[in-house]
Amino acid sequence: MVRLLSIVADSVVDGPGLRTVIFFAGCPHRCRGCHNPSSWSLAAGTTYSTPDVIKRVEEIGSKRITLSGGEPFVQREALEQLVLLLRPDYEIYLFTGYRIEDLVKDERACRILRQLDCLIDGPYMEQLHDTSLAIRGSTNQRILSAKQIEEYIKNR
Repeated sequence: MVRLLSIVADSVVDGPGLRTVIFFAGCPHRCRGCHNPSSWSLAAGTTYSTPDVIKRVEEIGSKRITLSGGEPFVQREALEQLVLLLRPDYEIYLFTGYRIEDLVKDERACRILRQLDCLIDGPYMEQLHDTSLAIRGSTNQRILSAKQIEEYIKNR
C-alpha cells in the first residue's frame, strides 16, 4: 500500500515531455518556501495498492513517469514495489530532498535508485531559488543520470 496525494496526467514541468506525475504523501524536509506544504503529512491523500497505481498509470498511457511528493523515499517499501513494477516499460524520474550520498548508504534505496533514469536530489532551498533552472527549484539541486547514479552506488 502507498499513500499518494495525486496522480497527474500530462505534466510538462516535472521532466522532459508529457509525463504522468505520482505525488507521494509525507515529507520530513519541510523546506522553507515549499510549493506544496500540504504534502508534508503522511496522513494526507489517499491509500492505494501498487497494482491500482499501475492500472491508473496504464490508463493515462504516458511512458514517462515522475515520482515526486512530498518525499517518495519516506515510503521506501511501496516506492520499491512501484519502480520494480514500472520497469523496464517506463522512463522514471524521481525528485527527492535527500542527497544521493545519504541514500546510497541504504540497500533498499540503492535498489530503487538502480531503476531510475534520472534523480533530482537535494532539498529545495528558498535562498537559492532560480526560475531559470530546468525542472529544479533551487541551484543546490542536482540532476543525475542513471550512469551518474550507478557511479555513486559503486563508489559508496
